[in-house]
Order: sequence, then structure tokens, then C-alpha cells
Amino acid sequence: MMTKPDDCSLDPIELRIIEKRAKELLGRASAWERFPTPIEDILAAARLKVASHGIFDASQIIAFARKVARGGAQLIMKAISKVRGLYDAAERIIHIDDKVIQVKQNFLTLHETGHHEIPAHRKIFRFFEDCEKTLAPETAELFNREANNFARYVLFQGDTFAKLAADCPLKITTPMKLGKKFGASNYAAAREFARTNHRACVVYILEPIQYVCGSGAQADVRRIAASPSFIEKFGEPRDTVIKPDHKLGSVLPVGRKMSGPRSLSIVDLNGTRHECVAEAFDTTYNILILLFPVRALTSSIIILPSRFKKNLVK
Repeated sequence: MMTKPDDCSLDPIELRIIEKRAKELLGRASAWERFPTPIEDILAAARLKVASHGIFDASQIIAFARKVARGGAQLIMKAISKVRGLYDAAERIIHIDDKVIQVKQNFLTLHETGHHEIPAHRKIFRFFEDCEKTLAPETAELFNREANNFARYVLFQGDTFAKLAADCPLKITTPMKLGKKFGASNYAAAREFARTNHRACVVYILEPIQYVCGSGAQADVRRIAASPSFIEKFGEPRDTVIKPDHKLGSVLPVGRKMSGPRSLSIVDLNGTRHECVAEAFDTTYNILILLFPVRALTSSIIILPSRFKKNLVK
């Protein structure tokens, strides 16, 4: 299994444009330094609302399908089975799947708000709602990445999350604690923690652990987020699955919620080996693994399992 397609990278110029829109909305909503990030006030500032009974409700789908054709319900259900949020440009309404956890709904809401606040998105969405045409796949994919970056900027209030994380310890629980402060999921917070950190570190986000006959416990890689300094020194990780014989195999929290810090080594782009620390947490939805070279430590002490017979000092 391959990691999921990139869902966030943008050209620097495009990114600045998207972040400018997000920054303006945060200002209109007076949302800066208010925690958790006030989703309702942001929606009000955007003059949007979330449908009380979204189209993800099976009864709503069936009612709509009856107006279209026999068998329409099954077709529509299949079409939106993997969709969790939709933006209705004509009605200025957002539909969110309320079956997902609240912190996930927060990100979905801001993602759909991004489609509304980015002028090109709003204009094209209105156009396609009024005709029978559909967005080209490459355009839809670009819009998705732009809306994701809009949601990231608003949810984490620009670089506010990164500034708070800068002085926090390099521990897997750090982004989880900060995520709660902002109203973000563990998944989103872990990615943000790694990719905006000034220290060299990387977060692996894995699918739930599976047991393969003859191989033991393993987990497919869903996403990998690394800090700029980690990428500069070690390159971008391309792992697709973590098996027992992988360098992170011993870090998998098999049969437990969390694995304590583990010592391992990785080789940089110049062929130099570096001692690293890795630890993992099972959120039930994903496995989060944080890895960083010992030299990224600055101020606190991490105690490794006794078998390593030493402490690592930040």
C-alpha cells in the first residue's frame, strides 16, 4: 500500500494568497488567540451556516433521490460514501457528516469555509452548480489542497501553534495536548507539530495495526510529516509500511496504547549515522510515531528503557 496522495503542498505564491484570505477571516471573526479556535464566530464572519440536517443523513438522501429517479439513493450514497463535507455555494450552507468526531468536524467545517472564502472557488462552484459539467480532476485536487491549507491556517491561527510548540518538549504527547487547546484532532496536530517545528523531527501517521500471518504486527503508512531541518539533513522519508524488521518496528505499540522512547539510528544524506529517539501513541484511529535525532534535544531529560542503560539530555 502506498501513502495517500499529497493533500497540502502548494506553490509558495499560491500559499501566500490562501493564507492571506485565512488571515483576513480570522481578523473579521476576532479569533486570534482565542482557544479553542472559535468555529462558530468564524462561520458567522464568513456569513455561512452548517445545515442542521446535512445531506449525509440517509433519510435526506432517500428523499432527494426520489425526486431524481428510482435507485437514485443507492447511486448517491455510493458517490458520497467517502465524502465528509460539502459546500453549497448557492445557499451559503455547509454540509458536514456529524458521524465523525467533533475535532474532525472542526477541520471539515473550515475546509468547506475555505471554498467559500477563496473567490475562485466560490465562483467556479456556483458555475458548476448551475450546469451539468463537473470539475476536472486536477482542478478538484488543487482546490482540495488550497482548502486544506486555508483550514490549517485558521484552525492553528497562523503560526500561533508553531510558536507555542517551539518551547515544548519533543514528545508524542506534546502535539496531542496542543491540539486540544486549538480544537484540532490528534492527526492534524501531529502533522502541524512536525512540519512547522524548528527542530529536526518527523511524524509518521500509520493506519491501525494489522496482524499478517508469517510477518507479525505491521501498519501501513498513511502520511509522513517532517520538519524543514529534518528534510534538509535526512531527506523526505518514503516508507509505505512499518513491519517488525523496519527501523520503527519495535516502536509499534502492539497490545498497548503507547510505546515509551526507543533508541535507534538513521543515516543522513551524507552517509553519517545519527542516534535518534522514537515513541508512538495509538489513537485508535491511527498510530502516531514521533522520531527525532538526539541532537535536536535542547533542555529536558528523556529516560529510555533500562535496557539502553543511559539517559539522553535535551
